[in-house]
Amino acid sequence: MNDCIFCGILAGEIPADVVAESETVLAFRDRNPQAPLHVLVIPRTHATNVAELADLEPETVAELVRVAQRVTADAGYDSYRLVANTGEDAGQSVFHTHLHVLAGRTQAWPPG
Repeated sequence: MNDCIFCGILAGEIPADVVAESETVLAFRDRNPQAPLHVLVIPRTHATNVAELADLEPETVAELVRVAQRVTADAGYDSYRLVANTGEDAGQSVFHTHLHVLAGRTQAWPPG
């Protein structure tokens, strides 16, 4: 996916502040943070959204969540929010599966 920014990060072509990784996922700080901790966790496999990834690699979806939990714990947080936007109307702007991990402030409900 030549035009995918996350694929560019995975390929090392675009710099990122990596905070964790595993064989199947990479976690890095969001460039426009919305909380004291705002990390994106992405699969190494390109899939448009989390539902597509679940069909292709269900274990990788579980790994996204495991790495998100590890990142928050390593940062000293036990409360956090995971967000997976699917589709333009839901706010997805990069069409490569990713979880937003937000922690360090009280999260309002309902979101957005």
